[in-house]
Amino acid sequence: MPMIRLTVPAGALTKEGRTTVQRDLAAVLLRWEGAPDTAFFRAQAWSYLVELPERARGTAEDDAPRFLVEVTVPQGALSERRKAGLVQDATKTVLSAAGLSPDDALRVWVLVHEQQDGTWGAGGSVIRYADLVALARQNKEQADA
Repeated sequence: MPMIRLTVPAGALTKEGRTTVQRDLAAVLLRWEGAPDTAFFRAQAWSYLVELPERARGTAEDDAPRFLVEVTVPQGALSERRKAGLVQDATKTVLSAAGLSPDDALRVWVLVHEQQDGTWGAGGSVIRYADLVALARQNKEQADA
């Protein structure tokens, strides 16, 4: 199942952005992963917001806020095209949540971590990518019915 973690300096997001960014990023991830838009899959798309205290992050150049989006997906879930779309849309989502323009895109880094098959567990069991694909098909068919 997908997981997304956004690390930001405290106060770097707008009030509205702080309220919506986790759900928005999870939706971006599910869309690019190709998961069905069902309550079950939305509930499995975990999203974390980590706010760093003042001066916990910096660069050698300036103190402008930087944003780190870390995405964890099963290995094989994202083609190169899907990864590129995910990175682009996650960047846009974070910029919007921070009230920044596309000119600030280099302040957003997106790291895609692919979890090797057989190394992800949930509900006390190892979950394999093939299991997720079958579950997605089943959920999509039920949603379409």
